[in-house]
This record gives sequence, C-alpha cells and structure tokens, in this order.
Amino acid sequence: MAVETSLSAAKAAGAPGAPGHRRRTDHKSPGRLRRALTTHWYAWSMVAPVVAVIGVIIGYPLARGVWLSFTDANEANVERTIGVNHIPATYDHVGLDNYKAILQDGVFWDRLGWTVVWTVSCVALSFTLGLVLAVMLNRSFRGRSLYRTALILPWAVPAFVSVFTWRLLFNERSGLFNELLAGAGFDRISWLNDPTWAKVSVITVNVWLGVPFMLIALLGGLQSIPGELYEAAEMDGASPWQRFRHITLPGLRSVSSTVVLLSAIWTFNMFPVIFLLTRGGPGDATEILVTYAYRMSFVISPRDYATSAAWGVLILFLLALFATAYRRSLRTQGDTW
Repeated sequence: MAVETSLSAAKAAGAPGAPGHRRRTDHKSPGRLRRALTTHWYAWSMVAPVVAVIGVIIGYPLARGVWLSFTDANEANVERTIGVNHIPATYDHVGLDNYKAILQDGVFWDRLGWTVVWTVSCVALSFTLGLVLAVMLNRSFRGRSLYRTALILPWAVPAFVSVFTWRLLFNERSGLFNELLAGAGFDRISWLNDPTWAKVSVITVNVWLGVPFMLIALLGGLQSIPGELYEAAEMDGASPWQRFRHITLPGLRSVSSTVVLLSAIWTFNMFPVIFLLTRGGPGDATEILVTYAYRMSFVISPRDYATSAAWGVLILFLLALFATAYRRSLRTQGDTW
C-alpha cells in the first residue's frame, strides 16, 4: 500500500500540471531558410558562384544607375582623371527632379508610344509566322530537316551581320528591293529615309530575326502534344480548324505564354536593330526608349548621365510592371506559370 502511494505520488509529480515540473521550451525548430540550406547545401554551393558573378556584373551597375538617376551627374561634373590631374565629382543629389522632368516632357510619351507599337507589332507577327511554320514543319515530308535548318539560320547569324545585310537590301540606289521594283516598273522607295517606310523596315528586320526563336519553341510544344488526341478528334469528325482550335492552341498555351513574355521583353529593349539600321531616324521617327537613353548618355554633348539613368530605371519599371500584370493575367486564366 505504501509502495503504491509513493508510485502514485511520483507520477503525479512528473505530470505536466504537477508542481516543480518544467517542460523544455528552449529548443526552437530551424527556420525555413536554414532548413533549405541544410537540405539543399550542394545545390546552393553550385549556384553561389553564378549568383556572385551576376551580382557583380548586373547588380552593381543597376544600383549605380539608380543612384545616378537621383543626381544631376553629367559629363562636366563627374569624377574623372585627365592626365595626372584627378578631378573629384561635384554633382548634387536632386531627388525625383529627373523623373518629374521626363514624365512632364512629351518626348518620353512619344518614344513610349512608338516603342509599344514596335513591340506589339514585332511580337504578334513573329508569333503568328512562327506558329504557321511550326505547324507546317511538324508534318512529315521530304526535305523537312533542310527546311528546319534554313529557317533556324537567321537566329545563328550575329544580329549586327544580319542588320548590315538588310541595310544593303534597303539601299535606295542599288538595293535589291528597289532593283526589283524598278524592274517591275514601280518607283523606287526611300526605305530608310521616309518615316513610315523606315518603321516598316525595322519591324521587318526584327520579325525576321525573331521568327526562328518562336519556331523552335512552338515546334517543341507541338511535338509534346499526344498524337492520340488528333486521331480521336479526327475519328469524331472534327475538321482541321476544330482540331487546331481545340487541341493545338490549348496544348501550346504554356509554351506560347513564355515565349510571348520573353519576346516582348527582348523587343522592348532591342537596341541593335534600331541603332544599326536607322540610328533612330529619319529624324527621331524610329527612336525607341532604349536608343534615346543611349543617345543621351553617349551621343548628345554634354553627356547627361543622370537623365539617361532615369530613363533606364523607367524602362526597367515598365518591363517589371508588364511582366507582373502578364503573370497575373495568366493566373486568372488558370495557368500556373
């Protein structure tokens, strides 16, 4: 009886609610970041050098550009060394004055309007032509490999080589296009000196450069669609257009959403085509945001580094805003990208 009483007392003393009993609460579970580092330490160690290089190559210039956009830095007041003389920087912090001046200037809105038209036109035409060619090359026929190689070739050629070749084709006096027009009895066209034809020319060149990327991506998407779906639809009496609408387009949805976003970002910042083909001309007819920012920083004298940096920050903001809105739009449509 005494033994049972002592055991009961001991259990009661060890119970959670018994006096003198203390639960250990000093042990904390590791945080989310710590668990990720512990579990995937090898992957993190492989990625770390790349992240460091990107941080140096992209992160520092980006931070430097953002800082300069809040100053009045230009060619005359930045830090520089002339011979043995070192001249310190004398520019001042001006806050949001550069952004206010840009947004209140009609030049920015004119450049933005043409940049949007240029981007939408190039992406829409590239996607449409790439989709048509991908559907054609997805079928079995003689010489398909040769056609695929020929259509991918523009993507393999460096952009500046392609642009200079197109300059020769657009030459007003001896270009191939005007020679064909003259031979057919039509008047020669001033391709690069007329504002309207210059816009048509730069869009044509950029579409020619962008179609191979669309073709490769969409052709890969087409080949991932099960062929049984087409066979079942054909047995049910679906027409070619119905099969394309209800099988091909939904099957390409994830691929097309990605390539459209990437192509829009690349086209929005497509500096080589505009600068090498027309240099923004004639006048400023084909000037987009990125070429104008370059002109302010490297062409116009004195070079206005602060305003050019502010233009660059606004371009980055517009692209980030577009990418965010695009992703939200895809999510509302049920896409998990």
